[in-house]
Amino acid sequence: MKVLHFYRTYYPDTFGGVEQVIRQMAVGTTRLGVENEVLTLTRDTDRPLIEFEGHKVHRAHLNFEIASTGFSWSALSRLVELAKQADVVHYHFPWPFMDIAHFLGRVKTPSVVTYHSDIVRQKYLLKLYAPLKHQFLRDVNRIVATSPNYLATSPTLGLYKDKTEVITYGLDNSIYPVPSAELLDKWRQKVGENFFLFVGMLRYYKGLHILLEAAAGTNIPIVIVGDGPEEIELKRQAEKLQLKNVHFLGALPEPDKVALLTLCFALAFPSHLRSEAFGISLLEGAMYGKPMISSEIGTGTTYINVAGQTGLVVPPSDPAAFRQAMEYLLAHPQEAAEMGKNARQRYLDLFTAEKMAGHYARLYQEVIDEDQRKHQRK
Repeated sequence: MKVLHFYRTYYPDTFGGVEQVIRQMAVGTTRLGVENEVLTLTRDTDRPLIEFEGHKVHRAHLNFEIASTGFSWSALSRLVELAKQADVVHYHFPWPFMDIAHFLGRVKTPSVVTYHSDIVRQKYLLKLYAPLKHQFLRDVNRIVATSPNYLATSPTLGLYKDKTEVITYGLDNSIYPVPSAELLDKWRQKVGENFFLFVGMLRYYKGLHILLEAAAGTNIPIVIVGDGPEEIELKRQAEKLQLKNVHFLGALPEPDKVALLTLCFALAFPSHLRSEAFGISLLEGAMYGKPMISSEIGTGTTYINVAGQTGLVVPPSDPAAFRQAMEYLLAHPQEAAEMGKNARQRYLDLFTAEKMAGHYARLYQEVIDEDQRKHQRK
């Protein structure tokens, strides 16, 4: 079985949550006999094809972007060519250019869409895009929601329940590096161990301005790992609030990130908008047995972090509530440790890459079989 993934960004150019999920899907299903390839866009013109962890990555030149949507003329022809060689095309939504490419390329290969998120911010452009979006979602064979929470609360997914199923994200702990004692000591000396950790791209929906407000007037140590479009503004806010207890570390190599996940007291995840459909770094916190604080936004974040069981859940955009949650965990370390144990167990029960890969391998075979039966009836 050969599967082609199509998404706007991928390794080694970017290291966001969706890229991590595609990586875990590809590595996990490869172990089950699936041959995976990824078609993505890049500004790097020197390496149109690379090998990454056992799968091929085809990199089409990015021509331009509109409202964070990348366009590539060469990707159109590459999609047509690669889709004909694949048994299943696995699209990753949202990406409006992908919908255009699907129809312009007249892709007839059986298709699966992982619905990673609603489109939240670009409301006016969404009205223009809506007809194409619905035509695309009607045309694909199957849709995957990433949590029961998101399926239940997404107005778009509610229209396609008859062809949608839930397959949650999963992570493979074994492919994460083990930090050396020297690396742990290095970070222990820099940031200590009793800190709250945020890991992720610094985007508008991540709610980091809320976290900074929550830290104001306290001595709670907070470590922020990642970069992104909101970085400059967040640093200005931290300076204005005179925050001496917040460390911006920027994007770090994987071993350093894992060292900080190992050392931290808890995960702080203040995302406040539905653009945060799941939260891969939140799941990484659970994988490392850490208690979590997140906001109730009706998405997969609360499927990972169950209030009172694996951590604390607060109202979105409420700095005071977030501050109180951090203070509560610090004041109740034994309860926090128990939440961390529960988080690790929930990861093992629901969110391993092995479970995710098994579900997708089964789904791929189902859409292939359904397509074959449809053609036999013709």
